[in-house]
Amino acid sequence: MNESIKLKDIINVIEHLAPPQLQENYDNSGLIVGSEDSLIHKALISLDCTEEVIQEAINTGCNLVIAHHPIVFSGIKKLTGKNYVERTVIKAIKNDIAIYACHTNLDNVLHQGVNKKIADKLGLQQCSILLPKENTLLKLGVFIPKSHFSQVQEALFLAGAGQIGNYRDCGFSFEGLGTFTPTQGSNPYSGELGKKSEETETRLEVVVPTYLKNQVLNAMFQAHPYEEVAYDLTQLINARNDLGSGLVGYLPEEMDFDHWIQHLKISMEIDQFKVTRLKDGIKTFKKIGVCGGAGSFLIKQARSMGCDAFVSADIKYHEFFDGEGELLICDIGHYESEKYTSEIFKEILSEKFPKFATLFAQIITNPVYYI
Repeated sequence: MNESIKLKDIINVIEHLAPPQLQENYDNSGLIVGSEDSLIHKALISLDCTEEVIQEAINTGCNLVIAHHPIVFSGIKKLTGKNYVERTVIKAIKNDIAIYACHTNLDNVLHQGVNKKIADKLGLQQCSILLPKENTLLKLGVFIPKSHFSQVQEALFLAGAGQIGNYRDCGFSFEGLGTFTPTQGSNPYSGELGKKSEETETRLEVVVPTYLKNQVLNAMFQAHPYEEVAYDLTQLINARNDLGSGLVGYLPEEMDFDHWIQHLKISMEIDQFKVTRLKDGIKTFKKIGVCGGAGSFLIKQARSMGCDAFVSADIKYHEFFDGEGELLICDIGHYESEKYTSEIFKEILSEKFPKFATLFAQIITNPVYYI
């Protein structure tokens, strides 16, 4: 028997993998139509949400559509049905179907993200972010009385602080002497009103993802015994190696040009794509860069990192020259590069809710055809 799930619980599972704070400024990921408190009986998963996809949801008894691309990018001032966006939203509302999108925030994560899915299809190994995201980390320093150090430290770790790459519970601490004088209206943990006091304290320093700042601070305040907690936050310019744009990895073995082209076609299930010309003498491929969707902004980065090929989409004419005859730019198409993204949603929801029904949309939403 299929399990029904609250929409907010489904959203929490997806956003644990790809926090909405990681989406780009232009994006509109998140719940687009519906209420988080609604009960979802079955979900239809698709790359895009269109009128045809909503109709398929109706036909299959799904009251949620999970899409990679948001149907609404910019604000809607009227709902008159004059374009496909408005008609899709109207149809969803009329039929009580929720629409949720997870877009560039899913692009920007390494593990189980859009680009890792492409890398898995291509069999790439030793994968890492092509362009790590900066300004995503804070350093939190807090002074804690020795009696409560373990309590506060554990609370911070549980809230998401202290994660560095594949290591968790990372922190640095040292002891010192704190001084304070409680004044009128205070309720001190130790010391007496009007008297200068001393307390042996431990300073704990941990890294905090910017999108978890409020969550971590709330955990700190709740676990800390002081009425006024002495702490500081510092913006770090360190890049997070598990967040950012694109991905780079290595094929299990070198391939010549023909072998690589066939491997790409078979792995991504495509018949044709655009490539650049290469200089004479470049014959083998091992280090591969990928970016689902429009990835031309990463061409120079892929070349500077020594990639032999870069797989992406939406490359403009003049941008193909940026390969300089050394980087094989492979434009396989926007839809073609992201069509396996639906598998990510199904995998994480099936793992968390094994009895919840999820279906892949059968409608091919690709608006581009080759003649």
